Amino acid sequence: MGYFHATTIVAVKRENGDVCIGGDGQVTMGEAAIMKHSAKKVRKIYKNSVVTGFAGSVADAFTLTEKFEKKLEEHGGNLKRAAVALAQSWRTDRAMRNLEALMLAADKETLLLISGNGEVIEPDENFVAIGSGGNYAYAAANALYKHTDMSAEEIVREALSIAASICVYTNDHISVEKL
Repeated sequence: MGYFHATTIVAVKRENGDVCIGGDGQVTMGEAAIMKHSAKKVRKIYKNSVVTGFAGSVADAFTLTEKFEKKLEEHGGNLKRAAVALAQSWRTDRAMRNLEALMLAADKETLLLISGNGEVIEPDENFVAIGSGGNYAYAAANALYKHTDMSAEEIVREALSIAASICVYTNDHISVEKL
């Protein structure tokens, strides 16, 4: 579970196709040392039609993002099929099996959590959060999503800000990508 430290990622999808993923910028080494304040853990991929965010080892996450983009190309941009293909190879490929990360991915229609256990989860709600501050960000996003008219980006930014005020592994150097 050590690789979950040092990040919080939140994704929100509004009914009108408003989609945003954001993350804080903190990279923590071990339990006590902050190595970087402004890491970018969210990216647009596949012709700017998919947004991704990751919690875990930075090098592993870049490897996964590259492999995911290849799977999107193989599957003509079909997010669910590409995610299942990525999760299968992540679980079975000898080199990939040791990659330590969780990934959120979204397009205009779908929001997914992809894990190295071979799981591809489509959340019941139109918001999800992962990482060390994930529970705090999820609670904040839940309240904001259900009780305000805030945009996806506004909810992501505020949920991350709230998580940063509580979780020592989350900072307020927030970066977002939206569709």
